[in-house]
Amino acid sequence: MSMRFEIVTIFPGFFSSIFEHGIMRRALAEERVTVGVHDLRTFTHDRHRTVDDRPFGGGEGMVLKPEPLAEALASLGIEPKAARQPAEDDPPRTRVILLSAQGRPFTQAVARELAALDRLVLLCGRYEGVDERINQLYCDQELSIGDYVLSGGELAAAVAVDAVMRLVPGVLGNEASGEFESFGVADAEITTDSDGVPRSQHGSGGLLDYPHYTRPAEFAGLRAPDVLLNGDHQQIRRWRREQQLRKTLANRPDLLENAALSKEDRKVLEFLRQETGSPSLRSDAISTDND
Repeated sequence: MSMRFEIVTIFPGFFSSIFEHGIMRRALAEERVTVGVHDLRTFTHDRHRTVDDRPFGGGEGMVLKPEPLAEALASLGIEPKAARQPAEDDPPRTRVILLSAQGRPFTQAVARELAALDRLVLLCGRYEGVDERINQLYCDQELSIGDYVLSGGELAAAVAVDAVMRLVPGVLGNEASGEFESFGVADAEITTDSDGVPRSQHGSGGLLDYPHYTRPAEFAGLRAPDVLLNGDHQQIRRWRREQQLRKTLANRPDLLENAALSKEDRKVLEFLRQETGSPSLRSDAISTDND
């Protein structure tokens, strides 16, 4: 059965070209996933098709009204949370997400969790936001794609669909592509089979990806690293792991606190910190794998 995405928005036309390219287009054509885009104004009952109103207590901007959102959710068979009674041994296969700057960070780990569902319902906020009662009554999670403010949740919905869709089995041409990349799982969790060939990369274990090179071997006076050209999988694997650690330390040192690091990784990190003058992490702040 394919995964289903439902998007509730006041700008359905925004998505008309989003799903016409690349992996998204192929996944839809092959029916690995399906997407429904629902115009919130369809669920209004006044001549102006009003979806927003002034906030109680004053303040800038407008707030999306609760009634159209509640009707849109009802049309999708979504009841208030209090009325949903899944069996203890049968967890809910649908989740309602409010996209909001106030939400929990949307990460690769969250995308992986959502990709295991049957249906994902995304509510696109607009203006100053959504009446909080919709969040309280219907939403299972509130997610933010970053520490910045967008004009609305449509871009965030597109990001979420792309990130989740590519983790649905069968969507990527090579299943390993979803494991060997930035923020991917640790080596112990890799599920793809290498067919007896030594792997030339580590699972990232929450780190950033390593640099990539392709032909020509030399470009604009810069040569691709010789280690990538010698065919030694173990040397390539070690080089790539060092580069993952180097890039993460430089660009996202916060990721190191929860990364799955081996003793060898920690030795390399200490060398890189001395080389770059970066501060060391607390030893108890770094998780380790079984290497």
